[in-house]
Amino acid sequence: MSLISVSVVDDDRMLLDGVAAWLESAPDLRLNCAAPTVDRLLAAERQPADVVVLDLLLADGSAPVDNVHRLVSTGRAVLVVSVVPHVVHGVDVMRAGASGYLTKDHDLPTLADAIRTVARGEIAHSPELAFAWSSDTRPDRPRLAPQERAVLVAYASGMTLTAAARKVGIQPATARRYLDRVKAKYHDVGRPTYTKLDLADRVREDGLRWSGPGGSGPDGPGSGGSGAGSPTLGGQT
Repeated sequence: MSLISVSVVDDDRMLLDGVAAWLESAPDLRLNCAAPTVDRLLAAERQPADVVVLDLLLADGSAPVDNVHRLVSTGRAVLVVSVVPHVVHGVDVMRAGASGYLTKDHDLPTLADAIRTVARGEIAHSPELAFAWSSDTRPDRPRLAPQERAVLVAYASGMTLTAAARKVGIQPATARRYLDRVKAKYHDVGRPTYTKLDLADRVREDGLRWSGPGGSGPDGPGSGGSGAGSPTLGGQT
């Protein structure tokens, strides 16, 4: 079992103390550093944590997107947590590079699962993210046809074009046409997309998930939820 180092940025002292105590009971998670601001974290961390759990709105007035950018640019994976599901902020922090978004009314085992997911380099899908993405109607989000989305998600996950076409059930030439349409649609809304890495970024930014045969839809809820009797991340905050 590999050890995952976790740092926490939150200005709630009780929450910081509670998470620190709870992490001691998780054998695969180790608290690296706790701080009330991103500035303080970057100054205090001796080594970058594998995952930073970042409160969305901090008392220092720092912008959530800027905080995510700063942490991601230094190689840290970021899981954003918030008291309430801010739709716009939820989408914005994901586009800024966050790997998950979770509200504080979830229990601590759900937080631990989200940390593990983010540490694996995956997106921690949650009901909050699904709500944010499904409610995001801003004009810079293109409208993709179901098969366009399916090809995009399969190809951006690392598959070859041929493998992606096989998964969707179409010919490679058709899959290529769909990808060309996807790129054109992102270009038309001001989000140029040229490479496979660009496509992977758009999948992450827009919360797209496999919606083909046997798969879950792009806005399906995550597996996490508050368990009865389990302590919650945010307590009464």
